[in-house]
Amino acid sequence: VDSCWMCGPGLLLARTLPFATLAVRRLSFIAATLAGRSQMSASAAGLPETPILPIKFSDTCQTGVPDLDADRVKFLASKGVTIEPLDPVGAKVTGIDLRKQPDEDVLEALQQEMAKRGFIVFKNQGEGGEHGFLTGDEQVRASEYWGGREMHSTHGVHPKAPNRHIFRLSNDRNVGILGVGPQWHNDGSFERGVFSHVGYGIVRVPEKGGATLFAHQGAAFDALPPELQERWSRYVSVNSNSGVLHPMVHEHPISGRKSIYLHLGMTGGVLEVTGDEGSDKKQLRLLEEDEMRELFNQYNDVLNAGLPSGSPHKTAPERQELPAGVAPYATSYAYEPGDMVFIDNLAVAHRAAPEAHESSSKQGLRILHRTTVKAMKNFDPPYGLPPAVNVFGPNPLGQGVWIGSGVGFRWDDGIKMQN
Repeated sequence: VDSCWMCGPGLLLARTLPFATLAVRRLSFIAATLAGRSQMSASAAGLPETPILPIKFSDTCQTGVPDLDADRVKFLASKGVTIEPLDPVGAKVTGIDLRKQPDEDVLEALQQEMAKRGFIVFKNQGEGGEHGFLTGDEQVRASEYWGGREMHSTHGVHPKAPNRHIFRLSNDRNVGILGVGPQWHNDGSFERGVFSHVGYGIVRVPEKGGATLFAHQGAAFDALPPELQERWSRYVSVNSNSGVLHPMVHEHPISGRKSIYLHLGMTGGVLEVTGDEGSDKKQLRLLEEDEMRELFNQYNDVLNAGLPSGSPHKTAPERQELPAGVAPYATSYAYEPGDMVFIDNLAVAHRAAPEAHESSSKQGLRILHRTTVKAMKNFDPPYGLPPAVNVFGPNPLGQGVWIGSGVGFRWDDGIKMQN
């Protein structure tokens, strides 16, 4: 779930950042796209859309989601903490009460495993253990064990949220905020410093399900063919809500793992950079609509492909199957009472399962508390590009997709895009 619902800070950033001049401009500077301009798809304009071709996934991908480190498992056991892998991604921990701060060496070992495996589910948390949950204040304190070690809260606050740091989500508008995060994303993408870690505390598990999907972005990079790995490494996304720039391929700040990154609900443009990192002859261009549509669908495909074969959450199964022998790297996690989930927000992308947004009368009541942690460092673009541009101003390159809005490029006419 992203945090731009009713967000003042993201919008304020977009309006107050000075326009950062890009390295290359075309002489034919055209103010082609202004804030709030509606996007018309090719199909809506009566033009044929280019079909999305399936990715030729690598059939030699061997890396995948790494195993737990045996020495760390043994060390944690010596402290009374049991950590076990979840299949195919993530881990679960018992033997820790997050209401009491663990020793620093325990936290460090857990944070390293979170960076490798993507997320950790802390079982049996809060008053009542396996039937409980952390209070709002307890969840905030537990969130500050990780990453930047302090809260970075930019969301709207529901009247029933226990404190201002809790983003309270539900499938009943009287209880929490509806319909957030249906497409793959990383939280806080409108910030220069994308949140380091995010906590999801399940307060009420719906009787008929309401999962969150997680996909390992390092394993997804490995699954790409070399030509897409190289091309995506030259792409830089422009956030449609704030104008901050983020690399589409980066090295994870803890694991060092090459990982992919893109927000499928809040991206207003994608820059392609050609030329070497240190070269003065770099060239910039913005992707056109057909290229954006292909890129976003391919990104959606590579993350969905990580789900086990036959998963009902694959949105285009004919394009989203890995070659035989390549291990899955994504999961649909069904919460249980007492779960407190913490994710490394640059190691896994996530999205809400469609059933999580079904009405409480159909699914049963779902209540989830989300907390967000300050970045350990800024998530800036490469190639000497500025950290942000004025996405609500004119298109700096004269052509290509350039959208300033709370919702970004619509890459599929049939999808929900609430952030």
